[in-house]
Amino acid sequence: MALSPIDAAHERLSPAERRHLRALVGEWGMLADLCFSDLVLYLPLDGGESFVIAGHVRPATGQTIYHAELVGEVRSAAQRPLVAAAYATGHSARDSVDSPMAGEQVSVTALPVRHDGRVVAVLAREEAVSQRREPGELESTYRRLFAAFSQMIETGSFPYPSEDEPLPDAPRVGDGVLVAGADGLVEYASPNATSALTRAGVTGNLRDRPLVELKVGQGIVREALASRRSLSSEIEPAPEVVLSVRLFPLWRAASDGSGLEQPAGLVLLLRDVTDLRRRDRLLLSKDATIREIHHRVKNNLQTISSLLRLQGRRLREPTAKTAVEESVRRIRSIAVVHEILSRDAGDDVDFDEVVRPLVHMVEEGLVSDDRPVRFHVEGHAPTVASPTATALAVVLTELLQNVVEHAVPDAGDGGPGTDGGAPGHVEVSVELGGSAQELTLSVTDDGTGLPDGFDPLTTSNLGLSIVHGLVTSELGGTIAFERARDDAHRPGTRVAMRVPLSPSAGAP
Repeated sequence: MALSPIDAAHERLSPAERRHLRALVGEWGMLADLCFSDLVLYLPLDGGESFVIAGHVRPATGQTIYHAELVGEVRSAAQRPLVAAAYATGHSARDSVDSPMAGEQVSVTALPVRHDGRVVAVLAREEAVSQRREPGELESTYRRLFAAFSQMIETGSFPYPSEDEPLPDAPRVGDGVLVAGADGLVEYASPNATSALTRAGVTGNLRDRPLVELKVGQGIVREALASRRSLSSEIEPAPEVVLSVRLFPLWRAASDGSGLEQPAGLVLLLRDVTDLRRRDRLLLSKDATIREIHHRVKNNLQTISSLLRLQGRRLREPTAKTAVEESVRRIRSIAVVHEILSRDAGDDVDFDEVVRPLVHMVEEGLVSDDRPVRFHVEGHAPTVASPTATALAVVLTELLQNVVEHAVPDAGDGGPGTDGGAPGHVEVSVELGGSAQELTLSVTDDGTGLPDGFDPLTTSNLGLSIVHGLVTSELGGTIAFERARDDAHRPGTRVAMRVPLSPSAGAP
């Protein structure tokens, strides 16, 4: 739970104090579980005359008494006398009060949250008196641990300084708890912790056994016992067994009255994440397999392209030779998409990585001194689904090669490059539409323009027929052919397409 909505209203808190409170909120799910109660964080307003509720967490081990959202509400000192007393005196305050919100009597323990010697907030444990029951060993142990952490909160030693980032699936108390004394011997193991260790190959009674012998990461146990911070780790104590471990060292005031603290023990939260990690490995394996398939498809397409190129070199008839060369470029444009998919995880393609290789391919294969053309790419393409990327790659290739072959006349015919004239220009523009659910792709040239009576539905040009069919039928988009500029000699052509990027794009 973030405190950012509260930060702006509490300029009196230093950055270090705010980090301290965020760290406390990051750990307090465990605290709520240990005390079987709601925890509410109060920040003072007006020097303690009132308090704003900065956070609220419910226990996973018991019932909540507050079903409504409390964060952001303000309570006066008269409404929360125990909270006000804890803030004013710097000592915890306990009592049972009648709660109109809970509709019953509530046991409240207000703990001053201290940082660097200053009380910056109050943490209140609030539990319905009617929910109390005769505690067993588990409940007694958990409440004892909460009392130990409460003392550390009051002295400012919890949460720990330089707190590590918690694991994405950080264990909770319900997953399993091990408690060890300052001597490193196990004092208590919850049933779930015993089950997890049994699966890891640890059998027999756990009580009074050295913690470092229980296959829970001897290195991090020793480090946590010697430090003042918690540690997180995932360990594999046995084949095909993965445990998520979170260690919390306990500290208490020294008995000699020196004001110093000494180690009081260690709390371990254990979670068996074997099944989760097995699924993660399966997903990684599946992803690697899919990438390998794309890699092989790309290689096969390149092989087909090479074979067609060899066949085209044997042809003497110009029309057949041109048709084979066009087919080679179409195949290579599809191979570009599969090459990207073979490198990146997932089934989406950054179309920016497709556009420029296709432009380079057309430049390499068709542009010459007799037909000089310069290309310019403008805009940034979005990430699109692979089927959309494949169709658009073929469309763009067809349009670019059509421009070079038909819109730009040869230098020998008085075209660009003749007598030092400027080369032809082609601009490729690609961008997201206004709603971010539409891709706009256009190809604009300064060539000879469209022939009189041109109709993309009846044209004999195979490439343009392919373009129109892919855009309108497969992609569910629109395409328009129009004059690019007012120039009687070189009017040019602009081909503009709009393709929907929603999941229903291209659906029949």
